[in-house]
Amino acid sequence: MTSITYVQRDQPDGVPPLSLTGERTLPDVPEENYWFRRHLVVYEWIAARVAGMRVIDMACGEGYGADVLARVADSVTGVDANPEAHEHARLRYRRSNLRFVRELVDTFSEPADAVVFLQTIEHVEQPGDVLEHFRSLVSGAPGGQGPGTVFVSTPNVSTLAPKGETRSGNPWHVHEYRADEFERLCRDRFSTVELYGLFHARKLRAHELALGLGWDRVHRQIGVTRRFYGWFTPAISTSDFALRPAGDADMERALDFLAVCTA
Repeated sequence: MTSITYVQRDQPDGVPPLSLTGERTLPDVPEENYWFRRHLVVYEWIAARVAGMRVIDMACGEGYGADVLARVADSVTGVDANPEAHEHARLRYRRSNLRFVRELVDTFSEPADAVVFLQTIEHVEQPGDVLEHFRSLVSGAPGGQGPGTVFVSTPNVSTLAPKGETRSGNPWHVHEYRADEFERLCRDRFSTVELYGLFHARKLRAHELALGLGWDRVHRQIGVTRRFYGWFTPAISTSDFALRPAGDADMERALDFLAVCTA
């Protein structure tokens, strides 16, 4: 059976496109749009809270998130160890307050007001040590705004894993978390932790309800699967997701968790 390789479309001149491997999400791949928007909405939510700050986007990947943060932050440094992702990011996203550094997240050490670490802690062998390192970077460094904030997100294994399974099967994931496990990991390193859950909204919520009523079976029977999802997936936007605080939501149903951690 031949596997399909998806590559970014319509990149600017001189910017090498990246291939979709499953290790990171990418913009400009229509088939990946659901996952891209699911990650982008969290970057946009954080951007509204880091205006005027010095921000580090750890494991920044393709660079789109660092670019979103740089629209409002005083400065943004995108850190990633992957050579292809680093080269792509530095060539594609150019702002006077944005730079990209090729380095490991657990060794990059510059003071910051905020550290962003999205959809990556599940890839880390020693997550506690990494969070401790991030805490040290935002703990009242000279020239900063006082003890800063670390934003960490991860998928909810309860909704990511196939029904009846304890893990998702993603080969890049070392640890996968439920809400209580993830919150405990963060609270062990930070004085204050606010936990949020990401949920489907608008047309994704309608689609979720339709699946519960048997839409998965119906679209195959009437032969519209390719046409429907060929339209539906590229049409997904960030407004089709919603972040809700843990106290107002059933976190077992969350797609992803976001911890807002204060040093």
